[in-house]
Amino acid sequence: MEQKKKLAGTCETCVFYDYDEDYDTYECSVNLDQDELARFLSGSTNACPYYRFYDEYKSVQKQI
Repeated sequence: MEQKKKLAGTCETCVFYDYDEDYDTYECSVNLDQDELARFLSGSTNACPYYRFYDEYKSVQKQI
């Protein structure tokens, strides 16, 4: 259970964690193949290999 909380916390700060208006939920927008999805759901991965930190201030700096 603690590992799931850790993954959820990590997902919330990821670039690929997007809001889906149709389902009114947040979801990962990375297209995983069948093997990657199975590893991720089984919890056998220590960290998501696609995780990228979303820094909203970094995108604002580019606009200035």
